[in-house]
Amino acid sequence: MAFETNKFNVVKKKRLEKSTFGVECNVECNVEIEKILSVCHTAQATDAEILNGVVNFAGYIELCILYLTVDGEIGTLNSSCPFTSKFEDDAICVGDKVGIKVEVEDYSVESVTSSNIKISCTCEQFCMLVFEREIETIGSSDEDICQKSDEILVNTLVGEAKETFDVESDFAIKEPVRKIICSDSQVTVKSVESGVNFVSVGGEVVTRLLYLTENDRFETSFVTENFKEEVELEGVTREAISEASACIRRSAVKCEIETLEKGVDVKVTIPVDIKVISYLEKSETVVKDIYSTKCELQVSTSSFEMTKTTSTELFEEKIDGALTLDEDKPRVDKLMFVGGSNMVVTNSYVKNGEVFVEGVTKTNVVYLNDETNSLNSVVVEVPFVVSDKADASDDTQVSVDAILTDVDVVVKKGREFIFDAKLKINVQYFSEEVGAVISDVQTSEEYGQRDCAIELVFAQAGQSAWDIAKAIKVKEETIIFQNPNLTFPLEQDENVVVYYKIR
Repeated sequence: MAFETNKFNVVKKKRLEKSTFGVECNVECNVEIEKILSVCHTAQATDAEILNGVVNFAGYIELCILYLTVDGEIGTLNSSCPFTSKFEDDAICVGDKVGIKVEVEDYSVESVTSSNIKISCTCEQFCMLVFEREIETIGSSDEDICQKSDEILVNTLVGEAKETFDVESDFAIKEPVRKIICSDSQVTVKSVESGVNFVSVGGEVVTRLLYLTENDRFETSFVTENFKEEVELEGVTREAISEASACIRRSAVKCEIETLEKGVDVKVTIPVDIKVISYLEKSETVVKDIYSTKCELQVSTSSFEMTKTTSTELFEEKIDGALTLDEDKPRVDKLMFVGGSNMVVTNSYVKNGEVFVEGVTKTNVVYLNDETNSLNSVVVEVPFVVSDKADASDDTQVSVDAILTDVDVVVKKGREFIFDAKLKINVQYFSEEVGAVISDVQTSEEYGQRDCAIELVFAQAGQSAWDIAKAIKVKEETIIFQNPNLTFPLEQDENVVVYYKIR
């Protein structure tokens, strides 16, 4: 009696345990610095090596440091600080795919000299593991083996692809500009559509420009550029569900300025990395039930888990908050500029038909105190909880990317900072499904010889021909052929007649 193994693949997502690690950044400088006014920071994972049980990855932290010199000038330093880290989990295998995010949770300026600035960063790392696993099921072509097949839907991985392209943002400032203090760009994905062998990704890049005018005023501009890019991925169909993530190669961003008759023309070239990953629901034929007409079978079943990606949504929400200066801090006589903002998403979940996103924003504000004629800085920290309607159940899992735009800070009564901004949030929904297949069949003792030529089976309403045949260990077609007057499943209790050949 021979049994054969059939195989198919399913896709599974697993969120690896998040953790923190430290990075020490040493930034070279050649000026006498009186104080650090603001530190803008972003972290990005780049290369990943996937081994059994571990993911080793590298990346860098981009720092934009705003400082005040001993001569009263405001300057900036940009630096890229490399780091390495890893994730460990028994589920990780060679050939798996990962989506890694790193965020700077906090930082501290350890020391400042005329040649070096030392900054310690605490980073939080997140990883979504995507992997295929092979599922085995048993079948047989032996004449005495009866098996019932069924079609099941399984979630499979088509593959992933990456692409880099430039987004150009060209705009005019209609007044003379003395200096560009800093520029910062963020990217968000707004739409993902599957085509035939490609995935179309739409999104926008938001660039913040901080500059100093000829009249010694600090101004901030936000500029948004939309994009739509097709990423080739063989095997994708219009029925596939695709996800996309995007990040900016910050070290390669270029900002060029051309002086005009009544102002300047600013051209920012922003390299964007896009990664797409696609899934497809497929039908697989598996053996749902099995028995033998000659001997007893010991049948084992195994369950398996797979992940179904359902949808991607984008929503916007305003957030606000306030900070009151401590009494020992100099009062605010003039708000100079917002040096930069950073955001960390700490939690996301679905509850009662809504998706909730929790996090914290930290905004660096530089202000002037007339009494001491000094520039001072403060961090306005605002925790937030935003929500939007979600067509999903409470056990649906979510993965979130978010950017912060249109940041505005005003001051009341010299001591209270009022903060408001806009969040653009991309949410990917996915759920876990469980399937089961026959995974092993062992033969046992043979049945004894039948001692009758005819048998009357008292069958119950609702029973199928298969149910009756399996119970008395004959072929299903025997029941149907020998009882042509009956319709299966039975509509009422019936007597089913079975004739045997006596050897």
